[in-house]
Amino acid sequence: MSSSPPASPSQVFERQRRAITARAWNELADLYAEDVVVELPFNLPHPLRLVGREQLQARFLAGSRLPLEMEMQNLTVRQTDDPEVIVAEFDYVGRTTDSNRVFSVANIIVMRVRDGRIVWSKDYHNHAVLAQVLGAVPELTTAS
Repeated sequence: MSSSPPASPSQVFERQRRAITARAWNELADLYAEDVVVELPFNLPHPLRLVGREQLQARFLAGSRLPLEMEMQNLTVRQTDDPEVIVAEFDYVGRTTDSNRVFSVANIIVMRVRDGRIVWSKDYHNHAVLAQVLGAVPELTTAS
């Protein structure tokens, strides 16, 4: 009787991508180890560090209430010298479901997967753009 090997980091990331696009928040939480650490250095109003699947599930629950639909575009997944670690670069392209406002947000995730589960992740999302789209901060402007 043979058992299949655990999912690779790229396979786990692909499952994560599908769960986010489908807004399958419970499925998403199952991709993470019980003792996962997720760092969000660009989170607003201050950086955030989530420890454990329980904290992550609470974050996903809060996110599930946001009026957002998103899909990943311009995706590049890079392998590293460490077989447990990948770097994914992509854009979230989406819209708000309450106002139909469209947006695009650049992202980079550095992810460590062990035994088919995410054990550590550092997620660089442009939270300022997401906050603006959701009306949490004034319009961002660029200097001329």
